[in-house]
Parts: sequence; C-alpha cells; structure tokens
Amino acid sequence: MKQKTIYSCQQCGMQSPKWLGKCPDCGQWNTLVEETVNIAKKGGRTVPLRSESAPVRLAEVSSTDEDRLQCGIDEFDRVLGGGVVPGSFTLIGGDPGIGKSTLLLQAAGSWTRSGPVLYVTAEESTRQVKLRAGRLDVVAEDLYLLAETSLEGVLERVRELKPDFLVVDSIQTIFTAALESAPGSVSQVRECAGRLMHLAKGEGIPTFIVGHVTKDGSIAGPRMLEHMVDTVLYFEGDAGHPYRILRAVKNRFGSTNEIGVFEMKDAGLKEVPNPSELFLAERPEDASGSVVVPAIEGTRPILVELQALASSTSLGTPRRTILGLDGNRSIHHAPVAETVEERPHRIGQTVAELVGGGAAL
Repeated sequence: MKQKTIYSCQQCGMQSPKWLGKCPDCGQWNTLVEETVNIAKKGGRTVPLRSESAPVRLAEVSSTDEDRLQCGIDEFDRVLGGGVVPGSFTLIGGDPGIGKSTLLLQAAGSWTRSGPVLYVTAEESTRQVKLRAGRLDVVAEDLYLLAETSLEGVLERVRELKPDFLVVDSIQTIFTAALESAPGSVSQVRECAGRLMHLAKGEGIPTFIVGHVTKDGSIAGPRMLEHMVDTVLYFEGDAGHPYRILRAVKNRFGSTNEIGVFEMKDAGLKEVPNPSELFLAERPEDASGSVVVPAIEGTRPILVELQALASSTSLGTPRRTILGLDGNRSIHHAPVAETVEERPHRIGQTVAELVGGGAAL
C-alpha cells in the first residue's frame, strides 16, 4: 500500500495534486482540503479488482413489479411515487430545523408495521431522540435507535439486526476508519454513501440518509452524492412559517412533479390534504388585479393566487417586473385609452390566460 496526498474541493469534489486558493471547477475559495489516500500497487501497476458478477440477458431479467411499502403518510408516499421501493436509496436535504429528522422519525414509526427499523442517529443521543419521539407520539416496539458515527459499527449492527428499513441521520457525520480525512469531507461522504448504497442494493434494505445543505441551498458534499442515490428529496419552507413543502428533484421510481405539503405543529408534521385552501386562505375577495389560477403539480391541480399590480410612471417605456413566472409569458400591452385604474384587473385576466392552468407557480 502506498499513501498519496491530494487536495479535494469540499464543494464539488475536484481533486488537485497541490493546494489552490480557488477551485478551478466550481470557483469557490478556500475549499481545498488535504487528504491522504491509499493506493494498492503491484510491480508499479495498479492491482485490478476481480468482479464476481456476470452479464445477464435483458430478456432473462425479471420484470415483475415489486410492491411498494406504505409509510402511512400520504403526502410522503405521493412524493416517493406511491411508496418506498425495496432496496431503494433516498437522500433528504433541507435547511437546519426544517423538519427532516421529524419526518423520518414519524415515518419510521409507521414502517415498523412491516418489520424492524434501525434509526442511526449520529448527531443526537438516543435519549434526545426518545424525547422527540414522545412529543411526536411515536410508539413502536420494533424501532431501534443506534447512536453511532462509525460506518463499520453501523454495518455490523445492520448485519446483526437485519432491519427492513435503515435511516442514517446524517451522512456528513458518519466516517469510516479506512480513510484518515475528517467526517464530512468529500472522500468520507463519498465512501460512506457508496458502502451504504451497496448495502441497500445487496440486502434489499430501503435506506434513507439525511444530508446537510450549504448556504446556497444545495446538498453539501460532492455532487456525486446526488448521482449515487435513487431519489433526492428537498424539504423547503420559509423561516417562521409553519408550512413545509417536500419536493423530489430526482426519482428513479416515480415522477418528480409531485409535491407534499405539511404543516409543522406541536405534535410534529401534519399533512395538508387540500393545499388550494391553504394558498387561498388570505386572498381578498373582489380585489382588482388578483385572479385564481389552476396549476398542475403532478397528478393533482392546485389553485394559487396570481397578482398583477400597476401604477403610473413618468418613464417613456413602463418597466415590468415578474416574480415566480416567465416574463415572456406574462407581458401585456394595454391599449392607450385604458386608464391606470383599469389596468390591474385586465392584466390579471391576461396573465391567467397566458398561464393556461399548466404552469407550476
């Protein structure tokens, strides 16, 4: 074994033989960290790995549909494409405190109806998770908690328990002793996620991992992490607002157009079965420049409010500002004889016609 020192970017995973102040790939500053990797060589040439798999004809592969496993949370199952696929590998990301751990703990309590569930908490103690489970009213005999940050320890407990579901919270805090880099580094995240993926595929265990996000809202760690998993879910919501939206940006087993709407309450996340009522709750009646537009999100239509406001200007050419919609689809040229008071209502009608009920707002 020969050791080699490289510098890896913590944002995009680019590797360089020497340190650089600015990553040439993603353009971020001070993101290259020194890492030590082991290279196995024999006679000056890299030792190839033997493959134990054999090629299979496409016609010989079984095409029977596997039954999806329901978690009892309809909005969650909707975003996953109808339920959890056995052996799937899912990544959930979102801002701190948005409700990722809360959602997975509630789902884990429901998954115990199918078999044992192992919840690996690498950021909290088992006592802290127990307190949160009591607040969420999660009572399950087959829900096992494991406070562990070592990947080898997690894999050993999985082999002993043989759970039907595995939850890892979070992937940035798990590390393997095979690498000398710190937990959360590009090499650690890539290696740990790769071994968990082989576990999920080889044993058929649905695995969910929680991922931290950077300040720009993307998943922290190498971009390869999102390519390795089967499904990437983002938990979104405004600070100080009780409502959350679960959105799939990648799903190998379903559509990415579905969204799940939740409301954060004292007892945890509650489903919002009628999002249209939520979005139109504060809409004033008979307001000039305000129209209701149906937008298709996945398999269900959602009614949202579209506002158009106009005011007089001293400029020769009026300035139009569009938020949440393509400006090329909402430009309206009002007749010269039209007054300023008449414009808002007319603009609202024209924008609704341009949207046509098919745009996601």
